[in-house]
Amino acid sequence: MSRFFHCGHPAAFSLLVAAAALATPILPTPTRAEEPSAPVATPEPDRHPDLRRLSTTEDIWIDPIRKEVVVGGAIALDRGMIEVFACPRHTKEHEAIVATRSTARLVHAALLAIGLDPGSPVSFDPEYVAAKGPKVRVRLRWKDADGKQREARAQDWIRNAQTGKPLEADWVFAGSSFWRDPNDGVEYYQADGGDLICVSNFPTAMLDLPMASSQSNEDLLFEAFEGRVPPSGTEVDVVLSAIRE
Repeated sequence: MSRFFHCGHPAAFSLLVAAAALATPILPTPTRAEEPSAPVATPEPDRHPDLRRLSTTEDIWIDPIRKEVVVGGAIALDRGMIEVFACPRHTKEHEAIVATRSTARLVHAALLAIGLDPGSPVSFDPEYVAAKGPKVRVRLRWKDADGKQREARAQDWIRNAQTGKPLEADWVFAGSSFWRDPNDGVEYYQADGGDLICVSNFPTAMLDLPMASSQSNEDLLFEAFEGRVPPSGTEVDVVLSAIRE
């Protein structure tokens, strides 16, 4: 059996989806009274107390009324060529506009919880077949230097290096895949390596573009739209929702 398999509804995601459906966030297991416990840091105030937070350690929420997933992050690159629009932090910040404070697997689970089912990642063998899946709207919310709340489409932050125009395509929920380590049997969600929201095609992408876009450095098609992307380090929320057609 192949070590690679596509993510539909494996058991791990089913548990996360069940947790996401609850009105309360995922909480850590209490320490037994007889066990010594380490000092507990004071948690930061929840930035979205009106939404359902899915983790005490990751910045991700669900808006069950609007059917939106909200992911906290910060601007990584505000200029230069990119392979991914958004990646989990500590992965591909050198080629991403946004670094999120959430794993890709938890974002995948949140999309399942708002009713999206993944399609299939891009394939190159024996020939190119574009990623498939439901279309996903990606928007950004942040505060500018004057403290004014701003919002933009993700496409408006991405410039086609050949045409000089913003990205026109919508992303699809391809769903990435799992890889099972043959040595210990541990399963890894591939998009956690950095391929959360891609602009170059990767079989490991969670969200990908349904069009040919090279991952080769000399043939990269997209870059951060300088002058439109806020300065590096700016706090930003990535908001995901289904595009209903």
